[in-house]
Amino acid sequence: MTSSQLRVFDFFSGCGGTSIGFVQAGMDVAFALDFDSDASTTYKLNLPHVQLIASDIRNVDAEVLAPLMRPRAAPLLFCGCAPCQPFSKQNRQTRTHDPRRSLLMNFGRFVSHWKPEYIFVENVPGLQNVDNDDGPLGEFTALLEKLGYQYSIDVVSALSYGVPQTRKRLILLASFEPGLEIPPGPHGSDGLPPSTVRDWIGWLPPINAGETNGVDPDHRAAQLSKLNLARIKATPEGGGRESWPKRLWLDCHRGYTGHSDVYGRLAWDRPAAGLTTRCISYSNGRFGHPNQNRAISVREAACLQTFPTDYRFNGSLESKGRQIGNAVPPLMAKAIGEAVMKHAQKYT
Repeated sequence: MTSSQLRVFDFFSGCGGTSIGFVQAGMDVAFALDFDSDASTTYKLNLPHVQLIASDIRNVDAEVLAPLMRPRAAPLLFCGCAPCQPFSKQNRQTRTHDPRRSLLMNFGRFVSHWKPEYIFVENVPGLQNVDNDDGPLGEFTALLEKLGYQYSIDVVSALSYGVPQTRKRLILLASFEPGLEIPPGPHGSDGLPPSTVRDWIGWLPPINAGETNGVDPDHRAAQLSKLNLARIKATPEGGGRESWPKRLWLDCHRGYTGHSDVYGRLAWDRPAAGLTTRCISYSNGRFGHPNQNRAISVREAACLQTFPTDYRFNGSLESKGRQIGNAVPPLMAKAIGEAVMKHAQKYT
């Protein structure tokens, strides 16, 4: 089997993290679908050859893929990386009636209809704990068993694949053939050392809060208030609010030691904290630059997610940060894709 023969259909494609990783693994991405208009525009800027539908999956019939299936001469991989907010431990609100809970089973409609040779699902680790057998993941795996798939599920660290983040994700891989396992990454206690912040953003030119680099419009940092500028100036590399004088403290943090990453700086020679949808906001996590008095820029966040350095993003500053935080790190997707390719070469 040649690498171009394995075709990818990327549902909940976002700004393209999974797709670009699978392209780097040698796959042919044929189709993408996402509801977010900014993310879809970003996707088309970077992957213009892919047929993309910017719509809610709940309103799309499975037969829409028919023109891309005839003739069906190549193995298919369906990706279903549904929005994770209803299942994230960051979400403290009641999640039982969140309409996004149904998205994975709507992806299951396409799986049932077309029966792709391979399936990839990525989500937050909390997904497997939501209502257990009656939750979204339990429903989906029951569907896979009914259709005859064999699957493996595990919670993996993005660090092990060379992503410079302490980010853990739930991965599901499925195939009709046996032997498809989630690959161990080369980085870890017995292998290569973890990637660091310095490895991925140390080369970028300095900018101030609220500024944009003249060469790269995505090397842009959010503005800071005078108070937050004073706070970050009082924060050492890798440190947090514990270093501030009391006059800079927030009332809600007096006598409270939780959420220690909030208003923190990254450390040059350690991995970053897991990036979220607010990864370019100084007040929403350990997203302060290691030694410049600002939050990380859009480009720096994208680099820490392992996007190519020429990847372009569409939308407002807030939208770009959300797209990047929601994305599957391409380097992790590449490793998964290479494992699928190896399996497909054995069975095709």
